[in-house]
Amino acid sequence: MLAPFAGTRLALALALLVPWLALPWAAPPPASLPRAASPRAAPLAGWEWPLAPRPAVVRSFDAPEKPWLAGHRGVDLAASPEQELRSPAAGVVAFAGTVVDRPVVTIDHGNGLRSSFEPVETTLAAGTRVAAGETLGRLSRGDTHCRAGPCVHWGVREGDDYVDPLKFVADTRPSVLLPWGGG
Repeated sequence: MLAPFAGTRLALALALLVPWLALPWAAPPPASLPRAASPRAAPLAGWEWPLAPRPAVVRSFDAPEKPWLAGHRGVDLAASPEQELRSPAAGVVAFAGTVVDRPVVTIDHGNGLRSSFEPVETTLAAGTRVAAGETLGRLSRGDTHCRAGPCVHWGVREGDDYVDPLKFVADTRPSVLLPWGGG
């Protein structure tokens, strides 16, 4: 009773497999086709993780479709209570104070790039120059907005746009499978 179905399945498998095998898997794209521009490779020279050792990312960057819509304009990095926070790149303290109910530190890295961290307590004043890896402050003892435990929220703005901070310290480009057999 199963024999008629076995033949049908074999025919269907061959019908799907034969065209797939005929595809030019090992052939490179023709030279006349433009290659897609790849996003900036990271890590960016002079940038490093703001926490050591390299922290787990508790919540990823989620850019809103429009500037006024909901999203997550940064990343949340797992931290220890009162853990030391370091500047991810050289810059100048642009702001150190309280925003709503959380202590915030913002570093102007030049070229339109600004990093902001919360909740971070600091003794640095606006205008203070910092080197990459220099201590900015410590994670505040208060609420860190992460349900899983203490964390630091790290946001980066490029001009007026929030961008994924991880692209400055890790290669976040998607993996690309290359053709088998070289070329």
